[in-house]
Amino acid sequence: MYVCLCNAVTDKVIRKVIRQHQPQTMKELRQLVPIGTDCGKCIRQAREILVEEQENTTYIIEVA
Repeated sequence: MYVCLCNAVTDKVIRKVIRQHQPQTMKELRQLVPIGTDCGKCIRQAREILVEEQENTTYIIEVA
């Protein structure tokens, strides 16, 4: 699904970047992926994906 229509960034791209680079903040994520640079409507969805991926990573570490 497209999260950022302005820059054609999908949720899969965002998730892949988060898993590879493990940004901790939206600022760090925005340095890695061109989101929120034009209209900004994608920021909320991108933040939700960031939090979700961080929770999944924490769960995997705790279980292992």
